[in-house]
Amino acid sequence: MSKESEKQRWQRNFADLLQELRVAQTGVQILFAFLLTLPFSAGFDRTTEFQRDIYILALLTAAASAAMIISPVAFHRALFRQGRKPELVRFAHRMATGGLAFMLIAMVSSVLLVSDFVLDRPIAFLLSALTGVWFLTFWAVLPFSRRNWGEDDIDDEDDSPQSLTD
Repeated sequence: MSKESEKQRWQRNFADLLQELRVAQTGVQILFAFLLTLPFSAGFDRTTEFQRDIYILALLTAAASAAMIISPVAFHRALFRQGRKPELVRFAHRMATGGLAFMLIAMVSSVLLVSDFVLDRPIAFLLSALTGVWFLTFWAVLPFSRRNWGEDDIDDEDDSPQSLTD
């Protein structure tokens, strides 16, 4: 099997990253759309000041997440055909990471908002904390604890964080 060139590797890394961003983008856009409609629904006027504050937190972090996850598209448009794929991949990686962090906050605060509206506050805090732990387990703990999987697999060696910063 022939080894891919550095240009091909950056192109593949960018394509892989865009696929990942498409999944995240859909999720954050659905959450953001839901949050945008919430104040216009029946019952929102019964929310407490705390719940409205949590709502604003969820809304703004969902917006920040959407902006960061979509930003590689704008960056790509600005750098199109300039041969700066490594820079684009590094930028997209940072934006994806930041977008996921904001998405985590948006998801947990949305769970807190809804659970505080329908349950007692201590239960709402517990469910929100468990939600945060659940997301962090799948988004951070498991991936980082398994970073050494397939170290002998030459085909995936360029997916390491080191290669993205070279």
